[in-house]
Amino acid sequence: MKDVETGVRERLFALQDTAYRDFQSRLMPGVDRARVIGVRTPELRRLARELAGTEEGNAFLSLLPHTYYEENNLHAFLIERIGDYDGTVAALERFLPYVDNWATCDMMSPPVFRKRPEGFYAQCVRWARSARPYTARFGLGMLMRWYLDGERAKETLALAASVPAEAYYVSMMTAWLFATALAKRPELALPYFEAGRLDEQTRRRAVRKALESGRIDGETKAYLRTLDVDQ
Repeated sequence: MKDVETGVRERLFALQDTAYRDFQSRLMPGVDRARVIGVRTPELRRLARELAGTEEGNAFLSLLPHTYYEENNLHAFLIERIGDYDGTVAALERFLPYVDNWATCDMMSPPVFRKRPEGFYAQCVRWARSARPYTARFGLGMLMRWYLDGERAKETLALAASVPAEAYYVSMMTAWLFATALAKRPELALPYFEAGRLDEQTRRRAVRKALESGRIDGETKAYLRTLDVDQ
């Protein structure tokens, strides 16, 4: 197993871009800069395509925790390529406790989940209610991606509003979800901005995101500006 870890790490360092490392590190103040190699996402996805389904790739998925930020991102992209629903959920259950930043959390979106919308909803709810901030953020992100358009939208908004938002990155994802809902289902989302049904910090963040969005009409934005929000 150590040989697999060493081999993958050597391949990652061969792709290193130090200028990109410095840029990326500035976006993730909570991640030790020494843990960032500096590998661009297209290169990581290419490597994931090469490793997916191979003995080396499968062995790498068992090597947790990882040391480097890019090792976690490669792990995330390998999970996306597993291909079957149960295997993907199991891999995420193993991996999510080790996710420690918003970027790794947000880049994961396994396409296999579109095949099981009903079963996956319950799984997203379990993740969203997790006490681990990045597991909760991931669950909220999946709810935002898959369940704001259809019949689950009303239920999704109620669930998202109930998730404790003390953690900054959970609050920011909840705000993003409600701003997205305002673009997709304004009749369901707007009451959460009006009636104090979101915690105040998250509500303010959601308004700011909505005002920055190009998907929300001018009339709605004008109304949002009348709310008591620092802009």
